[in-house]
Amino acid sequence: MGKLTLTQFVTLDGVYQAPGGPEEDRRNGFEHGGWTFPYADEDFGRFVDENFGRVDAFLLGRRTYEIFAGYWPKVTDPANPVASKLNSLPKYVASSTLTQPEWSNTTVLAGDLEKEVADLKERTEGEVQIHGSGALAQSLLALDLIDTVHLLTFPVVLGSGFRLFARGLVPTAFRHAGGSVTSRGVSIQTYDLEGRPTYGSFDLPEDA
Repeated sequence: MGKLTLTQFVTLDGVYQAPGGPEEDRRNGFEHGGWTFPYADEDFGRFVDENFGRVDAFLLGRRTYEIFAGYWPKVTDPANPVASKLNSLPKYVASSTLTQPEWSNTTVLAGDLEKEVADLKERTEGEVQIHGSGALAQSLLALDLIDTVHLLTFPVVLGSGFRLFARGLVPTAFRHAGGSVTSRGVSIQTYDLEGRPTYGSFDLPEDA
């Protein structure tokens, strides 16, 4: 059975919207697109290369899929570890509106999300990776289908935009599985799904 991982870029205030460029996602008048750009360095690049070195298939939301499909097929250098994997490996898109995907090796998952993704994990031996796809990620987190989260927190606050951990998410506990900080201050942390949170109290002892 495969492992489903999420790689997500967020700001200090939890925003995931339009990390890659000004025109990537202007919903609700968002004007801060491209906020990850100043923080790219060798440490960041090394994480990306290692992450893409483990992938066997991709699972994407429709919006992220369309952004990727408009960019990566034009990157034809076989030595590019991101482009070579995205262009050649199976891609699955969770969408009820996308009917004619043009990017090669794409399958649309238009049925019940929980069943479709569970089946995808079952028939994939290695790692299925989600990149971005914030709305899809929220749905899959609520279904406990994401096994590992790579959360990259960038040292910037935007004050607006879509947030990954929004109100109404299912309470979920994770176990820290490793991490690092890049030379430009991006915190890269990996968390494995643990289950439901547990709670306690710091009450004073009865004899205090």
